[in-house]
Formats: sequence, structure tokens, C-alpha cells
Amino acid sequence: MTASTVSSAQATRPRNVGRIAAWGLFALALIAAPYVFTSSLALTMLSQIGYLIIICLSYNILLGQGGMLSFGHAVYTGLGSFIAIHAINMAGRGELPIPLVLMPIVGGLAGAFFAVLLGFVTTRKSGTTFAMITLGIGELVASMALMFPEFFGGEGGITTDRVYGQGFMGISFGPAIQVYYLIAVYCFICTALMYAFTGTPLGRILNAVRDNPERVEFIGYNTQRVRWFAFIIAGFFAGVGGALAAINFEIVTGADSVSTIRSGGYLLFTFLGGAGFFFGPIIGAVLLVFASVLLSELSKAWLLYLGLVFLLMVMYAPGGIASLIMMNVRVVRFGLWRRLALPYLGLAVSGLVAVLGAAAMVEMTYHLQLNAAMGSELDFLGRHLDAASTATWLGAGALLAVGGVALEACRRVFVRRWSTIQEHIEQQLQRTGVAA
Repeated sequence: MTASTVSSAQATRPRNVGRIAAWGLFALALIAAPYVFTSSLALTMLSQIGYLIIICLSYNILLGQGGMLSFGHAVYTGLGSFIAIHAINMAGRGELPIPLVLMPIVGGLAGAFFAVLLGFVTTRKSGTTFAMITLGIGELVASMALMFPEFFGGEGGITTDRVYGQGFMGISFGPAIQVYYLIAVYCFICTALMYAFTGTPLGRILNAVRDNPERVEFIGYNTQRVRWFAFIIAGFFAGVGGALAAINFEIVTGADSVSTIRSGGYLLFTFLGGAGFFFGPIIGAVLLVFASVLLSELSKAWLLYLGLVFLLMVMYAPGGIASLIMMNVRVVRFGLWRRLALPYLGLAVSGLVAVLGAAAMVEMTYHLQLNAAMGSELDFLGRHLDAASTATWLGAGALLAVGGVALEACRRVFVRRWSTIQEHIEQQLQRTGVAA
């Protein structure tokens, strides 16, 4: 064994240990989550997070790995849901000998089948043209959902009963906890398979097609075929996620399940999580559930808040939350995180003050516009606000102004210190000759 082989093995070993630890923690989190969060609402949210992780990761095969901006990914999740729920109903009538545990695979095959048909046309173009074609196909399928009520169920959708037959190893999948663990198993397996895909020759050449399609064509690859194959794989996993959603809720609604709005949700939260990193869509899936379940219950203006967060992320952190995490991990690796403790604290406190002032003004505006008949008082974070009082508006405005000024001052201090730290890291890397 040569010296270079030994050093290569030594460099690879910690990386493999880190990967094993990460996957072990992921599996442990899936197993232990219902015991940590024990309420029925928490279990429902955990189930949604499980299948949305699959869907967002499948979407990131297109966006993050292939550079394909799709506005129609819900077509494949929705059609996978409809095929799966019809298959469940047929199995319940004894017409189809497939147990419930295999129904997500039925949904995945359905998603892949429609991706084969529609993807061949869609992937013939790239860039903006590709995005517009996916938007058109999404609208086409959404309109068909109202034209064929026998298949899509019309406005009421299709319902089912997931408890049928003899069960699987004595498990009926009636209780929500059993459904959660079914979703968790598929979530782990599909996540592992999609991660493995990133290291395959197809996954690597897909990255190359994203970065430099002309050079890929020059070395002899058909870029349209590469995009098409990736599209089919993404459609399969999207169908798996859609089938799990059908099993979880036991209903699939019509046009809503394949709508462009739902596709936009997958795009938005995959981007917010960080499309440039494999674990970014996992963060996006968690945020999607929290926004749609918790934030929508707390405020009628939740879409406004979501839009503002998206705008700020595009302006200041286009790499998503995952990029922010990885940049700070780099600082921690070099032992310089203490220099950022006070700036981060200042940003958090001043930002919280500014957000509270802005949110109070938004909530009072919404209350006056939508709930004026119920009086001028409203509850805001456990406090009673009088939307008709000038003093309340002045107080909220003062919070926004003071917080905004303090936030800008803290931001300038943070930027200077961050730049100094990054310069220090680059100098240290140049001295040691080690890549970051």
C-alpha cells in the first residue's frame, strides 16, 4: 500500500463516519419523534413532514441538481395520489391483491408513467421555455380534473378507507401512529435512494447538464435524454409522496391536488430550504408544514409574512437556509464562532423588536378590514390591542422604527466582523493548503 493510498483512506474514513452518524441521527429522529411530540396535532404534522420531505427532495432533483425550474411538479404528486387511492379502493373491494404497504410504490409507478409521457415533451427544451411548458401542462391537468369527475371526483374528490384485508404482519394502519411509521419508513428509504442518485453517473452528468450543457453535448451526451431520465426519477418519488399523502388523509381532492398553486408551494419551500444542498429541501418540507398548519392558524396574514420572508431570502440569502447553516459551520470549524456571538444576539433582539412592531401593524390592518364588525380589539401574542387607538398605532410604529434602526446598526457591525472572519479563514487555508 502506497503513502498516497494510506492518506486517501485516512481522509475518507472520517467522512464515512460522519455520513453514518448523520443517517443514524436521521433514522433516530424519525423513530423517536412521536414519543417526543405526543399530541395528535404533532403526529399529524410529523406525517405531513414525512411525505413532504420525499416530494421536496424529488422536486430538487429537477431544480437543484438539474437546474430545471418546474411549475408543474404537483401534476405527478397529484396523479400518483389519484392512482393510489383508486388502487386502494379496488383492493378494498377485493379486485386488486395489493397490501397497503405497497400502495406508495403503485403511486410512484404512476408518477413515473406520467413523467415518461409528459416529460418527453417537457424536457425537449430547457431554461425559461421548460418552465413555461411545465406551467402549461400543470394548468392543462388541473382543468382536466374538472372535466373528468369519474376519475378525479369533481370538487368533492375521491375518498377511501385505508383499513382493508388482513393487514400487514397484524398491523391494520387504522391508528395514526401506524400510518406515521409507514410514512417514516418510506421517507428514510426514499431519502437514501435520492441521496445515492446524486453519486451515480446519471446524477453527476445531470449536474454537468445544469452547469454547462454545451460542453456535455460536445463530449457526446444527449442532454435532453439526461433531463428526461431525471424527470422520470423525480416523477417516481413524487408519486410515492403523493400516495403517502392519500393514505394519510384518506381523501384526494380534485383540481387542488394538481394545481399550479401547490407546485408553487413545493418550489417556494424547496428554495427557502436551500436547493443547492441535499438537506435543504428537508428543511423546506418542515417549514412548509409549519407555515401551512401553524402560521395559517395564528394569522390571516400568513401569506403576506411568507412572501416577505421569501423576498428577504432572495435578496440576502439566495442559497436558502441550508447555505446559512453551512457558512456558519465553516466558521465553527475554524473556532471563530465566539466573535459572532454578540453580533448575532444583537441581530436577533433588534430584528425581533422590528418584527413585533411590523406584525402588530399588519394584524391591526387586517382586523379593521376583515373583522371590523367584531369590534376594534384583537388578541396579539397574548396581549389585547385596540386597532382604533392612535396610541396603539404609535407604539407599534415606535417598535418598528427603533427595531429597524437598531437592526441596521447591528447588521453593519455583523458585516464588518463577518468579512474579517472570512478573510482570516482564507488566509489560514492558503497557509495550510487545505480546501474548505
